[in-house]
Amino acid sequence: QVQLVESGGGLVQPGGSLRLSCAASGISVRFAVMDWYRQAPGKQRELVAAITSGSSTNYADSVKGRFTISRDNAKNTVYLEMNSLKPEDTALYFCHTFPTYWGQGTQVTVSS
Repeated sequence: QVQLVESGGGLVQPGGSLRLSCAASGISVRFAVMDWYRQAPGKQRELVAAITSGSSTNYADSVKGRFTISRDNAKNTVYLEMNSLKPEDTALYFCHTFPTYWGQGTQVTVSS
């Protein structure tokens, strides 16, 4: 059974940084496409970043240059490094892999 457990969210001031973690079990992140999505109140869930088995990465235009997705194969964990955070980055962040496995989410709040 595939399980994804996110952590690392919290309250941060604008301009600050956070690193989210997604610990996976039942699947090897090395061979999977792993994604980070986010959903803000009243908005649709949106793709933030993705990493393929070949280590290709893709980012939403709104986070390019500020967020970095990576993985640690030994820890079977995927990360989302978030820098220069803005209030509009406030959302519940989810880890996802195919076909339809989701974590429970971790809340990120950017506010002064």
